[in-house]
Amino acid sequence: MSAKLIFDHAPIGAIIAYSDGTPRPPDRHRRKFADWKNRNGAGWLICKRSAVERGAHTIPASSTLHEGDYGSNGTIVMRVHKTFDLNSPRDFMVRELPEPGSVLVMSRPGDLGELVHLAANRIAAEDWLTRHGYPEAELQDVTSPAPDAGRAA
Repeated sequence: MSAKLIFDHAPIGAIIAYSDGTPRPPDRHRRKFADWKNRNGAGWLICKRSAVERGAHTIPASSTLHEGDYGSNGTIVMRVHKTFDLNSPRDFMVRELPEPGSVLVMSRPGDLGELVHLAANRIAAEDWLTRHGYPEAELQDVTSPAPDAGRAA
């Protein structure tokens, strides 16, 4: 799929894989493997941003993936997000859709919100919120995905 199809059809909370089409080098080639891993990966789709015009400049529409959290002893010290605009040359694929009945915990309402947690149900989402404290959080129920949301193009 193209980045535009992901933007148009993939739901927030889906796991999206991306690739530049090059073959994976052997693990023993550490630098080549690290470079390849930087251009190929997967993550949760946490937000979609529409194009914005700022004076003479246009910021293109984009999708952001959450690739992982790093830290120790239960403390997150770094979050890895990757943002792809609609003209990205990479190939994308929906690996997994969020389960119907699960709940998206968005950082705030509206277009500026980002997915911060995907809970199994509303009770689990409310419990997570009491422990993590996002004062403007919005809970969104996941309904059945669109018929074409997981379809490869």
